[in-house]
Amino acid sequence: MKKIKDWAKNLKRQIYVLYFAYKHDNVPWYAKVFAACIVAYAFSPIDLIPDFIPVLGYLDEVIILPLGIMIALKMIPKETLAECEKKASYELEHRKPKNWIMGTVIITLWSIIFLWGTIQGYQLLQDKAR
Repeated sequence: MKKIKDWAKNLKRQIYVLYFAYKHDNVPWYAKVFAACIVAYAFSPIDLIPDFIPVLGYLDEVIILPLGIMIALKMIPKETLAECEKKASYELEHRKPKNWIMGTVIITLWSIIFLWGTIQGYQLLQDKAR
């Protein structure tokens, strides 16, 4: 059980590393975009595969998310990565980072997707009714 807790703690730290890398000037734009997507997905309350689906529900937390983190970390220059790791370690030890702007963006994005899906479903039902 301790091994799983350590793995989860390391995963959380790596997500914060990506968060700080996204904001860093020395990170290429494509790495910033990829890192932002991984961080947004990690903090999003909505999963690609819903958790209530047996076995497959946790696939994103166990395989997809760590794989995305690994790829994103490889895109970041080593010096910048070391700097972001120090910053993430400090933040996790001393205070919880808060970014209301990013949270608002995530909630807005998922709301737009939900609204779009609802409209599409309604239009589909209207077309079938005719």
